[in-house]
Amino acid sequence: MRRQYKFKREVRYRRNNEITSPTIRLLDDRGAQIGVVSISEARAISEKKAQDLVEVAPKARPPVVKLIDYNKFLYQLKKKKQEEKKHARPSETKQVQFGPFIDGHDLEIKLSRAREFINDGDKVRFVVKFRGREMTKIDLGRVVLNSVINKMQDIAKVEKEMHMEGRQLVMVMSKGQKHAVTNGQMAEIAK
Repeated sequence: MRRQYKFKREVRYRRNNEITSPTIRLLDDRGAQIGVVSISEARAISEKKAQDLVEVAPKARPPVVKLIDYNKFLYQLKKKKQEEKKHARPSETKQVQFGPFIDGHDLEIKLSRAREFINDGDKVRFVVKFRGREMTKIDLGRVVLNSVINKMQDIAKVEKEMHMEGRQLVMVMSKGQKHAVTNGQMAEIAK
């Protein structure tokens, strides 16, 4: 059985004689609007300036056509895509682990590291690991994660609520608006 590969389809821009609309909105090479003109007038202007007509927005009414050298237009698009790629940084998920009986100072140190991750734009996955008989003290793990929420609420929001994954209590936080746990929720969780 052969695999079928899906290739990205290249966007093809119609140009010059391929444009069929009777009237078009014409832009010059700097993006300034010339106006709504007939296709024959636009072709005459393009021949006079020795440039191509490139249809940049075919679904607009009337279609938007740019008066520019086609190779220059493709080069500008390529540069624009490269610039977008350069600025797009995927956020990573960092993990901070602790036990249900963590001391206050140790928790503060781990939270300072988590704050650095969140300020860098990464998500933070908080994990409370239970070993052996600690599985009977899951409520202590919930109290620890609630204190994490309360201490991090100024810079982070809960993206994924706390839940059990095997012998671990897990919660994910990311940069964003405040998320406060009320006293009623704390009492309910402590039960």
